[in-house]
Amino acid sequence: MTEFRKSILALLPLFALTAFSTITAASAAEEIKLSNNQRIACGRGLNAGKLQNITCKSYAYIFNTKTSEFYRCQVNVGVTRDNKEVLKVDTDGSCKLKGRIFPSDSNYAFDATETEPPNTNSFFGSGGTAIWVADSTKLVAKGCIILGVGVGPDVMKCVDMTFDK
Repeated sequence: MTEFRKSILALLPLFALTAFSTITAASAAEEIKLSNNQRIACGRGLNAGKLQNITCKSYAYIFNTKTSEFYRCQVNVGVTRDNKEVLKVDTDGSCKLKGRIFPSDSNYAFDATETEPPNTNSFFGSGGTAIWVADSTKLVAKGCIILGVGVGPDVMKCVDMTFDK
């Protein structure tokens, strides 16, 4: 056997391990999905001294399609400016674990949406969130509503869907 063949044979386990870890990473990446309902809200305000504040926030949901755990992520950007220049830019953001919808692992599809934040036109007060999760392997789904009640933690209730024939 030539030296070249020996070196190739010696490297085969390494190639196999690399390929397996790439496949494992790819399958793990398939388990994390971004919801299709990202929203953005912006506002402006005037401060003393003719300073203008501009703020925007956006949220999205990140969902684990295997475990049905989900995170609510929010990003905020605020700008303070005068008539000539931007004086300050503030940013922040984070993702908070909100829970698990189904108790067992499977293959789930997910979407989420929120009502508008409180304002003079907001019919729903402080607003709510609708979460829909369906099991991709069988005819099972849950509809969940999260309400920010203002005292204590948010209330999340899920209802098992029935399928009429």
